[in-house]
Amino acid sequence: MKHFPFMAAALLFCSNAMAQRSLTVSITNPSNHARTDAPVVLSLAKHGTVRSALVSVNGKEIPSQLDDLNKDGRYDELAFTLDLAKKETRKARIVLFGTGRPRTYKPRTFAEIVMRNTSVQEKNKHNIYLSAINVEKATENQYTLLHHHGVAFESELVGLRIYFDNRQTVDLYGKYRKQLEIEQTQFYPSKEQKANGFGDDILWVGNTFGLGAMRGWNGTEPTMITDVENRCQRVVAKGPVRTIVEVEDNQWTIDPNKQPVNMIIRYTLYAGHRDIAVNVRFSRPVGDFEFSTGIINVKNSTEFSDKAGLRGCWGRDWPGGKPQEGLKEETVGLGIWIPTRYISSERPANKDNYGYVVRTTTDRLNYAIAFNSDNEEFGMHSEKDWYNWLKTWKSDLQTPLVIK
Repeated sequence: MKHFPFMAAALLFCSNAMAQRSLTVSITNPSNHARTDAPVVLSLAKHGTVRSALVSVNGKEIPSQLDDLNKDGRYDELAFTLDLAKKETRKARIVLFGTGRPRTYKPRTFAEIVMRNTSVQEKNKHNIYLSAINVEKATENQYTLLHHHGVAFESELVGLRIYFDNRQTVDLYGKYRKQLEIEQTQFYPSKEQKANGFGDDILWVGNTFGLGAMRGWNGTEPTMITDVENRCQRVVAKGPVRTIVEVEDNQWTIDPNKQPVNMIIRYTLYAGHRDIAVNVRFSRPVGDFEFSTGIINVKNSTEFSDKAGLRGCWGRDWPGGKPQEGLKEETVGLGIWIPTRYISSERPANKDNYGYVVRTTTDRLNYAIAFNSDNEEFGMHSEKDWYNWLKTWKSDLQTPLVIK
């Protein structure tokens, strides 16, 4: 019994030595409606070396995630999510440690890059995993180089992949249930997995924008990202709170009469979310160029636009573009929101796209994308409900949480 006070004092000393800083953060939802899994992100730039973190709300530990965004060996951001009622303020206690390892929690997001393994017959059993891939322009058939044709990432609600070629199209994997699936299905579920309620590819994209692909603009139509010295895809983060993937195009010759530009497109998807933040960074200000993005004009789709950066559609098509054995017609809702400061023009719908011409006077351009599958047990099942969701989504994006 005599040793217990000494042990307690020693443990307290160790805890104090490890705790770099303790913070209390106040998070307010300014909206008139509740928010589920609202993202909270804390920059660690002013907090020295952080190796581990503990986040608690009302005395209860909640999942958090430390991310090294620039791969320099130091964690740059701490992220977690909160459920907040309308106008509610909650406080989170954050303890940052200078030693140790990040805490582990149940994954709620996932991402992977898988090299095609020609010795594997099953489409969901390929086993050469990469954290990044960078290829020179002389590489032919880039689209077939990777299994599922590019980086794939998901939350429990939605899955996506980005083609590893000059299209860089964002393609969709729809779900029936809230669960992570891509590690098991690799975007190609088996008959057994489908029978057990797993999702599948739900959209034919071709050469369209798909869901919000970033493209060039030649004054009359979108252009592919073709003339680049090398192209890269990487998984920046995957964890309980969010996944981040990037597509990089180096020395992109947009106009042969102007200097090439480097471009990095970062996609961020949070746990419990169907929307993805798209953050584009250029190597220099690009006010002398115009670009394009938008969403595919799904067959037989209706269109919604508020003429202020929010646009969506609701339609039905075969995911292979035509009837195929083992597939069925899929009904989807797509959405994109672009801040008006980036919009040069909203283009009339054509057979391929609901498009925008966009530009920025700086080296940054940001927008967001989202989608819904009619297969979902948890989602929207009519154009009316989907378009109402889009309006609320835009309101939330324009009314961020107040964090102090």
